[in-house]
Amino acid sequence: MKTKPITRRKLLKDSTLAAIGASVFLNSPLKVFGRSKDNLAKVILVRDKNVLSEDRSANKEVLKEMLDKAMLKLTGESSVDNAWKIILKPDDVLGIKTNVWNNLPTPSQLEEVLKEKAMHVGIAEENIGIKDRGVLGDEIFERSTALINVRPMRTHNWSGVGSLLKNYIMFVDKPYEYHGDSCADLAKIWKLDHVKDKTKLNILVMLTPLFHGVGPHHFNKQFTWEYNGLLVGFDPVAVDSVGLRIIQAKRKEYFREDTPINPPAKHILMADTRHHLGTADPNKIDLIRIGDTDGSLI
Repeated sequence: MKTKPITRRKLLKDSTLAAIGASVFLNSPLKVFGRSKDNLAKVILVRDKNVLSEDRSANKEVLKEMLDKAMLKLTGESSVDNAWKIILKPDDVLGIKTNVWNNLPTPSQLEEVLKEKAMHVGIAEENIGIKDRGVLGDEIFERSTALINVRPMRTHNWSGVGSLLKNYIMFVDKPYEYHGDSCADLAKIWKLDHVKDKTKLNILVMLTPLFHGVGPHHFNKQFTWEYNGLLVGFDPVAVDSVGLRIIQAKRKEYFREDTPINPPAKHILMADTRHHLGTADPNKIDLIRIGDTDGSLI
């Protein structure tokens, strides 16, 4: 069969398409990675019974191993280094949006691991910020090119659950404006100019989730348990959806009957159906489990 000669026009066209592909590859990990072959949103559940000590403090090395395993599965890469290089670049300015609620904060050990991973990619230490309250006035977050969203899962008096979607409420001047209708429209925050398309990774901490409480500042250790897990993904809605199902399953197990969360955590569903931010439908989520399966509740 006679082959057609490669023209200059075709060569330029192919080069342009390759450049566009590379741009998507570097800047939008959710569009290229984090999807199964059936176009389902990937969520990684990784659990390790050795991650917590007797006083429930987190073991940094075990957390690191858990996150490494999750990143390999999420990206499909064969090396941890390559997995991180997919989502972060050496010239990024990185804001790690954490959560400092004193009863159940983001573990400092996990914050340290994330900072070390970013520095290993080549991001300068002075270009990495870790903060919850005050991100709007923070110099690093104001010029950030990348965000990592990390927080513990817990029930919440206004939004049903304090989730990854809820964690970005500090990116607005007046958080109370988003409290109406059980915080149904939290996904709007993710489309603001200073946040939109910056989030490279979402980590919902499920080490000792809070599955029940009453009142605006509720906390009772009785309603937490050692789940020893992390939920990791590019799609915050999908990760939140899985986390919510685990919380609901724990409530049913504990109370021995279906006990709906009050108020309902409708912001997760609305992020999908109203705001089209991500996928909340369990049938469109590819949940990949790593590690301990006993008591996974899902």
